[in-house]
Amino acid sequence: MRFAITGLNHRSASLEVRERLAFGEESLGEALRALKGEPGLLEGMILSTCNRVEVAVTSEDGCDPVSLATGFLERSHGLDHGWADPYLYHHEDREAVRHLFRVASSLDSMVLGEPQILGQLKAAYAAAKAAGALDGPLDAMLTRAFSVAKRVRSETEIGRSAVSVSYAAVELARQIFGSLDGKKVMVVGAGKMSELAARHLHRSGVAGIYVTNRTRERAEELARLFDGVTVDYTRFTAGLHQMDILIASSGAPHYILTPEDVRRALEARRNRPMFLIDIAVPRNIDPAVNQLDNVFLYDIDDLQRVVNSNRRERVKEAGQAEAIVSLEVDRMVGRLHAGEVTPTIVSLQEQLEQIRAGEVSRMRSKLGELTPQQEEAIDALTRGIVNKVAHGPISELRRSAGRPEGLHLVDLIHRVFRLGD
Repeated sequence: MRFAITGLNHRSASLEVRERLAFGEESLGEALRALKGEPGLLEGMILSTCNRVEVAVTSEDGCDPVSLATGFLERSHGLDHGWADPYLYHHEDREAVRHLFRVASSLDSMVLGEPQILGQLKAAYAAAKAAGALDGPLDAMLTRAFSVAKRVRSETEIGRSAVSVSYAAVELARQIFGSLDGKKVMVVGAGKMSELAARHLHRSGVAGIYVTNRTRERAEELARLFDGVTVDYTRFTAGLHQMDILIASSGAPHYILTPEDVRRALEARRNRPMFLIDIAVPRNIDPAVNQLDNVFLYDIDDLQRVVNSNRRERVKEAGQAEAIVSLEVDRMVGRLHAGEVTPTIVSLQEQLEQIRAGEVSRMRSKLGELTPQQEEAIDALTRGIVNKVAHGPISELRRSAGRPEGLHLVDLIHRVFRLGD
């Protein structure tokens, strides 16, 4: 059996190229069935996300898994032979196991430590299982990859700090308020950044999200995503005192929130704290607001500094994560090679047992009638001899499993004992 992963990602190919080779969710089942029918294939899986497309395969010993996966990718998308070569990377055997474990652990992601890739890999695994394309060593490797990813998450801090501006805002809000349960949020402006921040806050359990925008239709559209409330843009400051968190991302060319607006809100709130997030460029909130007591104002540069600091921390944690992956790769490869030598061990034992039984049968007619005790003694004697002969070769086979010389020893045992003749 041979194992390989062939694919491309955000480092090796542009978005345009990745889109050209991607597999849509609606076509994945058909693609897996086509992959399953490739000559020489034993197992296969397709992982297709916005940042990577990979085909993982195990193949028969006489079949090149890299050529198999590359040819499948090109034929699946109607590409000329060799078109994808400049963008593809290939990992075989041990390095393929390492790559799989690193991908599952988000060590190969665009955003180090992001959690989405593990869910995407599990979905790809489920699709391959449903198509009947997994039922052997690749299945075991994927299952182990999920465990490795879980171990990396639990034993390192690689995924525990925000590395996006929108999520950094939510983490800061948690630090200020402790819990976000019951907090009210106003979103001023309906751009992508404010939508992402609102989405994170919604998942964190805030009590309500209020949306205002110069274009009311867009405000209503965004509010529907979170079962929120639309607020008239010309009067949003009137309800500011009811809000615990405000996200400003309007395209206005001037400040839309002044120190006086916030001071009035604080008085109505009896100085309960407010968290203001200004992710607009140019800024929406007058920086002088930060001089007020019980107001926490962060702009895009403040949030980016938090993100950069967190990224540096994740890079530090990546070293420990890589050590875990290396250890798990050694264990997995050892198990795989042990599985490869097992059939040789079984064949050797069967071959020696046939020789023993044949020789005992041939000699029995010359020995005359034997008592049960004599029969038992001869059987024990001959089995003991066979076991002593087999002990050395079997011990060496087990010891060499996972090492480069292991395959050479398997071949030697086959030739010396004429296994399979």
